[in-house]
Amino acid sequence: MPTPDALDRVAELPAGSTVTVTASPRRGSEATVELVEQLAARGFAAVPHLAARRISDESELNAILARLHAAGVRDLFVVGGDSPAPSGDFADGAALLKAIDAAGFGFERIGVPSYPEGHPHVDDDALWDALLVKQGYATYTVTQMCLDATVVGQFISAARRRGVTLPVIAGVPGPVPPATLLRMGLRIGVGDSLKFARGHRKLARAFLRPSGYRPDALPLALAAIPSPGPIAPGPAGLHIYTFNETAAAAQWVDHLRRTVVQSAPQSAPHRREGRT
Repeated sequence: MPTPDALDRVAELPAGSTVTVTASPRRGSEATVELVEQLAARGFAAVPHLAARRISDESELNAILARLHAAGVRDLFVVGGDSPAPSGDFADGAALLKAIDAAGFGFERIGVPSYPEGHPHVDDDALWDALLVKQGYATYTVTQMCLDATVVGQFISAARRRGVTLPVIAGVPGPVPPATLLRMGLRIGVGDSLKFARGHRKLARAFLRPSGYRPDALPLALAAIPSPGPIAPGPAGLHIYTFNETAAAAQWVDHLRRTVVQSAPQSAPHRREGRT
């Protein structure tokens, strides 16, 4: 999230770390682009979220893409956005993807979201149809946060049956205590935090239990899903939703890597990559 202290929070990350920057519903695309430029200048692999419903037209889009390309950005993440109605010409993520492709900047990687547990405002058939269209322009998909590895595995299997061949990166929450989650909710605004809670009731309940959310079990269970090939049942990697707690997330990823390597058979290579 492009908050005022975002640069300070990533200062402890290793050089070259992948850092995604969400599309702020209150500050607009400019805040995302500006932070991405600053991150790229500091040597991070910055990945901006571009929200279709918050970009007015091709002129604004091309200006954004030109700035990102000039900053050395090679990876975009395209979402529809939470606005009930578009502010301009792009009604959804698919429309924005087509315009990005037509602009011809040649970004190497383009990600799109996917939803193992569905979407609160879009029916499942529409989600699958949209993902099939988007894979003509995207190179990978990141799942919305899901706390159940079995559900993620079932989602990937269903995607393959329906003809989705994109690598699926599993989105998992990092080691975030309840107080941090609440603080982030206040920082992004009461309306947005309530929207988040309504759309992710299971996740909110897990975080707000007295014991908090214990994050290790989920990525270890995801790592156990077989992944022998590029479109196999297992996830292609992990995307860590940090809630801007990047230093803690980086330490946790290092811990996970050591845990997986120590527990894996010597003959079985580790195929997961941590993302922050």
